[in-house]
Amino acid sequence: MPNQLKKNDRIPLKITGVTAEGSGVGHDNGLAVFVANAALGDTVTAHIIKVKKNYAVARIHQIVTPSPDRVKPDCLVFQQCGGCAWRHITYEAECRLKEKTVADALSRIGHLTITPRPILAAGETDGYRNKAQFPIGTDKDGRVTAGFYAGRTHSIIGNTDCALGVEVNEEILNCILDFMEEFEIPAYDEVKHKGLVRHVLIRYGYFTKEVMVCLILNGNKIPKEEQLVKSLCEIPGMTSITINVNKKHSNVILGEEIRLLWGQEYITDRIGDISYQISPLSFYQVNPMQTQKLYAKALEYADLHGQETVWDLYCGIGTISLFLAKKA
Repeated sequence: MPNQLKKNDRIPLKITGVTAEGSGVGHDNGLAVFVANAALGDTVTAHIIKVKKNYAVARIHQIVTPSPDRVKPDCLVFQQCGGCAWRHITYEAECRLKEKTVADALSRIGHLTITPRPILAAGETDGYRNKAQFPIGTDKDGRVTAGFYAGRTHSIIGNTDCALGVEVNEEILNCILDFMEEFEIPAYDEVKHKGLVRHVLIRYGYFTKEVMVCLILNGNKIPKEEQLVKSLCEIPGMTSITINVNKKHSNVILGEEIRLLWGQEYITDRIGDISYQISPLSFYQVNPMQTQKLYAKALEYADLHGQETVWDLYCGIGTISLFLAKKA
């Protein structure tokens, strides 16, 4: 039977699946309908926003019967922001869905019949991210703002207090935004390729409490930088303040040139008993406690006895290789 759905139709829909990206999936006359922010087990009225040959995309018009996994999101911008996919369900339900994602991948793509072991769940599900990159822009009232991009767009949803990040992020961002307002320093406009401040990168040493701030600029320097440094240095733990130069008209966040404004060009943090120097350009796992669990499990599975040679390809700053080097 040909697909009869049209844009702006509203249809009853039972959510029977969830994608790896967090959209609920239901079916209308055999056609898959993807619904953002829907939970497995929801019954909804879906408002169709796009119809393709083999699928449709919808948003929730009304939740008729909520899933038993559904909870009230604790973030005011959850549905607008593109950062999170799972704040409308319990963490236990999230873990079950991720286990199923792994099992499906092994079965469908790998043609394996392995049953994955249960996820090693996180002890802390908020406030764990040791790195955040905030785009800087201008809101509809002409004020500079920081936040995250809305899903599949480059429209900034203002949010300086993301629940996943560390507390110091908000203090740093407010300091920078106040500084930009006071000295009329323009945010970058990626459409016009004008303005100065593109992003703010913040790193936090989970175990050392050291703080890094890197301003990504469409230019070589920022006016009144001494005043900015003075304000940022009042924040406890401030260790590194740098500028990253990125004049390219592209979506790439970081350029290659780093200029030190104050302190040192890196912060230090630990995984287990190994310390690492982390620069603005370094790759480093964003969840320190889960990283320790992950690496410990890799070391257990490797079953090293001290005589083996281990090659760590594309090793970044060497977190896994140094962790394994104790046994090889």
